[in-house]
Amino acid sequence: MKSTLLLVAAALAASLAQAQETSLRVVSAFVENSQYVKNLEGFMKKLNAEGKGTLQLNFIGGPKAMPPFEVGNAVRTGVIDIAMTTGAFYTNIMPEADALKLTQIPATELRKNGAYDLINKIWNEKANMQYLGRVIDFTPFHLYLTKKIDKPDLTGLKIRITPVYRDFFQALGATVVQTAPGEVYTALDRGVVDGYGWPINGIFDLNWHEKTKYRVDPGFYNAEVSLVMNLDKWKALTAAQRDLLMKHVIALEAANDSWKKVNEDDIRRQKEAGIQTISFDPASAKQYYDKAYEVGWASAIKSSPQYGAQMRKLFSR
Repeated sequence: MKSTLLLVAAALAASLAQAQETSLRVVSAFVENSQYVKNLEGFMKKLNAEGKGTLQLNFIGGPKAMPPFEVGNAVRTGVIDIAMTTGAFYTNIMPEADALKLTQIPATELRKNGAYDLINKIWNEKANMQYLGRVIDFTPFHLYLTKKIDKPDLTGLKIRITPVYRDFFQALGATVVQTAPGEVYTALDRGVVDGYGWPINGIFDLNWHEKTKYRVDPGFYNAEVSLVMNLDKWKALTAAQRDLLMKHVIALEAANDSWKKVNEDDIRRQKEAGIQTISFDPASAKQYYDKAYEVGWASAIKSSPQYGAQMRKLFSR
């Protein structure tokens, strides 16, 4: 009788633990072989090991599972629970998302100076999202080209864009073409575009180096890839589940210094692959860099009169 009661108790305990465990569906807006996803997989492995019986992350996939520009709306509506994406991919939901590229302060400081509080106020209100944390930092964007230029003038060139650099490249005279990342290689190969914007790292993940001849220096803005979560799902988590999730998000965010080494390695690899660097004279380089932020903040404030100036104050040095 005693042994029977013990077995029943054990079964009930196991059943209760299973009932209390929450599984969250995770999608990436970036391809599975990218460094972004490799880091995400390491993060999920650690969290799942600690979260057995409490919280588990279930990776659904990348762009083959869901087109990148649909990911934001899928989080907003609860089709998926968590996404690793960039604000540029869901500006159709909220224009403020694009301002994340303009941060000049590390994510760890943004978490402390009130910027994250403002971000979540906006993201909760406008996108039904909880902004969890930033998983790439210290990573500038660059202009990559198949044709050489000698000054900050893109007149006559067709440049592939996302909303990140649409206004900037247009201000430099470019004709812009928006495509998903998976279509860029073919567009370069067929001459549909003469170049593209992308962070200093990552072009080898997509084989774009095979069709790229030049990288323009200096870099501009700060590449942003973050984890965002459906707000209703976030609210449904227990305090213990939230604490566990944020413990691992903050640990991943704290490791963002590692991107500096990744970027150095990609600069070396680009040179070895034959990609030449275009460097302007000091005055033109400063004009180019300053123009990026002038255009970026003007667009952010115009798109969000309510929050643009507040974001600029907290995001800028």
